[in-house]
Amino acid sequence: MKLRLMMGKFSVCIAMFLALAGCSRDMGDLDEYIMEMNAREPGIIKPLPEFKPYESYAYQSGEVRDPFRTFISQTARALTIKQPDGVRPDINRPMEPLESFPLDTLRMVGTMEKESRFWALVRASDGTVHRVQPGNHLGQNYGKILEITNNRIQLIEILPDGMGGWIERETELALTDAP
Repeated sequence: MKLRLMMGKFSVCIAMFLALAGCSRDMGDLDEYIMEMNAREPGIIKPLPEFKPYESYAYQSGEVRDPFRTFISQTARALTIKQPDGVRPDINRPMEPLESFPLDTLRMVGTMEKESRFWALVRASDGTVHRVQPGNHLGQNYGKILEITNNRIQLIEILPDGMGGWIERETELALTDAP
């Protein structure tokens, strides 16, 4: 046992000696590289680009319109005044649940008939299925259902025309395959 212990210590000593022998002080390559770098001509460093000083701008409202107020042109005001009997949404009626969803997120998934009434089944983007009939509203553009068939819902939307008025647009939801 004692012999084994001595052999183990001896082999550790030999391993340490070999490891230390690998760490020689020969740094000739490094010294040569340093001398080569010191012998080079120094390079020229380009100067930093000159920056223009920042000029602050003080907004003088004077006769210029206030950028924080909504802008309605005089032409749009005139058109609104001239066309009081034009198309406009009824903003005083209570909103229906499907009016909080954009029309392109609603899917017609079926129809049903109950007590001689024809209903369409519409799935909202939150996964709930609603039953609707002509006269109900859906979509965020004041869409009103005109007609329901087995494969589509025809409706009319009221959209702003960009000049202070409103226009009507017919559109439809087609029956889709329910996933």
